[in-house]
Amino acid sequence: MNVLCYRYNSICEPDIIDLFTGMGHTVHEITEEMADKDISPRRCMELVSEALKRKRFDMVFSINFFPVVSEVCNIFKTPYFCWIVDSPVMELYSHSIRNRWNRIFLFDYAMYEEFAPENPENIFYLPLGANYARVDAVTASITEEEKKRFSADVSFVGSLYTEKCPYNRLKDDETYLKGYLDGVIEAQLKVYGYNFLEECITDTILADFKQRVPFYRFPERANRNERAAMAHLYLGNKVTEQERLRLLAAVSERYALDLYTGSDTSALPLASCRGLARTMTEMPKIFRLSKINLNFTSKPIRTGLPLRIWDILGAGGFVLTNYQTEIPEYFEIGREIETFASEAELLDKIGYYLEHETERREIARNGYEKAKAHYSLKLRLRQMMEKGNMVF
Repeated sequence: MNVLCYRYNSICEPDIIDLFTGMGHTVHEITEEMADKDISPRRCMELVSEALKRKRFDMVFSINFFPVVSEVCNIFKTPYFCWIVDSPVMELYSHSIRNRWNRIFLFDYAMYEEFAPENPENIFYLPLGANYARVDAVTASITEEEKKRFSADVSFVGSLYTEKCPYNRLKDDETYLKGYLDGVIEAQLKVYGYNFLEECITDTILADFKQRVPFYRFPERANRNERAAMAHLYLGNKVTEQERLRLLAAVSERYALDLYTGSDTSALPLASCRGLARTMTEMPKIFRLSKINLNFTSKPIRTGLPLRIWDILGAGGFVLTNYQTEIPEYFEIGREIETFASEAELLDKIGYYLEHETERREIARNGYEKAKAHYSLKLRLRQMMEKGNMVF
């Protein structure tokens, strides 16, 4: 099978390409957007069109959804497979998701429920996974020097969202709007397993907010769900920022915390800030060698398991994550993964599992074996092809 992969430099792309190739398929890549993030829709259209004119492809694939790619594939009658791995992905509000040649796969069930009615025959739910062929090889190559370098009691790898938070453009003031939204944010910070941000946005609050902050502009052909945009892009990212800053500060006050991030860490003076970790070669080793790996799911991911959980499990690491409603569908809490639903529970469980090494190691091993046997990235790709009616 010939696969055309449209790339923008997602960390998921290399694993997908390697697996397609390992399964005997030929993969051709369009890579211009990897170097030019300002590439125009017209240029994107030209690149995909030229590729489809030159050669017959059985499918086009991308991580996340590109409306222009969808439109071109619809013209050429070529199946367009895309796997949504982030949230929010605002391109999903484009009318292009209605195209009949789409095969759109969403990792978050709440997101699936939102968008599936737009194209019921061609939008599917599909959780994420890990590429064990690669990750096993990386963790098997850990050196003695790397054991000293990456071993830790508690680690967190990821953004602090301070640089991803457009809500911060709403300056501190004493208006009702600011007080109301800060109250909503504080309330959401205390609740795990249910995202109510969108429900709290009235028409008046939305109109007032749009007057005070540069607001997301939907394309012409789109469902202009401004309430969802405000909830996910603005409030959701602010909740994520505050959750990570507050919980990491609390952890660092009681335990040795290694922090791998490119974000500003000045608010976390007690953490050991290690800079960025290389995704493909260093992250799996950090996850394997850390006694406890923390995950704080971005709030716009309403029910699903983020990629980071699968990354940690894939490396054989112990996962301590905020509770998400889909977790019990895939893992037994306390046997294959651990969760928390408050700051107090997070701190208590860190202390408990640092003291109970045998139990901690057993949970990490059980999670690794369960995910490898049932939820590997290779198996997910096969499920994708089956759901999309492709012979694989």
